[in-house]
Amino acid sequence: MTARGNFKRQVRARAAKTGESYTAALRHFRQTPSGDVMSEARNPRSVRLAVAQTLVREDPRDVEALRESGREVRALMREAGGQGARIVHFPEGALCFPSKVVMSVDGPEAVGPADWDRCQWPVLRSELAAIADLARELGLWTVIPSVHRLTGPNRPHNSLYVISDRGTVVTRYDERLLSHTKVSYMYSPGVSPVTFEVDGVRFGCLLGMEIHYPELFAEYEKLDVGCVLFSTSGTPGNTAAQAQGHAAVNSYWVSLSVPTQLSATAPAGIVAPNGDWLARCPTDGSPAVAVVDLDDGSEAAADAVTFGRPWHRKARTGIYAEHQVDDPRSDDRTAAF
Repeated sequence: MTARGNFKRQVRARAAKTGESYTAALRHFRQTPSGDVMSEARNPRSVRLAVAQTLVREDPRDVEALRESGREVRALMREAGGQGARIVHFPEGALCFPSKVVMSVDGPEAVGPADWDRCQWPVLRSELAAIADLARELGLWTVIPSVHRLTGPNRPHNSLYVISDRGTVVTRYDERLLSHTKVSYMYSPGVSPVTFEVDGVRFGCLLGMEIHYPELFAEYEKLDVGCVLFSTSGTPGNTAAQAQGHAAVNSYWVSLSVPTQLSATAPAGIVAPNGDWLARCPTDGSPAVAVVDLDDGSEAAADAVTFGRPWHRKARTGIYAEHQVDDPRSDDRTAAF
């Protein structure tokens, strides 16, 4: 803790002397493994991210609803681009979150296998194509959830498309740990994590109810991501608190994208690696974006990135073995005081 405090004091001293912000001053320092501080220009990874909340509609048979969702997504893309974002992140169901009863062959009274022929696939594809075209026009990376159709009779994936600033799909994440209804009646599960990079920052993707599985977030820490993008249409539990916990435990940014229907209690937002919310969308149910610079040199991130994450990794390498003792009183769990 002494080295950590000394490091922060030196950064603040430079900021006071030069008039720079803490973030700007931090760029001139790095810490060695021994804890010494060296004055050296550094370039922390940085990218401007916009997280969106949109109205989620549930009937993929409704052509006008699909069109309206596409228009809403594109309007928020323009808003994000206007605020200088390089990447924008949307919630599960941004175009449509097919209802289990709407899709059920036994519905609407009972949930059964989904009839995916009910989906207006040509309309969905045309809206995604229009989103990709706008991503190219704006030079804006766009992470947009949608249903990904597979060859029949296989069920589709519940997916996140990653569209580059050139308007091309560069990768796709398929939800792996599905709810009981999703895996029983609606979707095929995915099989692997997915990462991609924008301006030197590596992103990981999660979807649906996967916020309940800390091992998935830990997996992305091992893959050295700077930010996890989590999209949901709503899931039981305190999603906002869980997002903060995953960010703080893994020392990376977490972007939480949710429907406007959840905004009153859990609006979309971005959590810093120290677990603090840096920006959140309005709580009034309106479609919106919140924009943050993901800068690992910022004061909100510096401690977690510089100290927390390296130490967590070191602690898992077996460094404690040499300090363990061979003492009967250590092994005897019932020893007297």
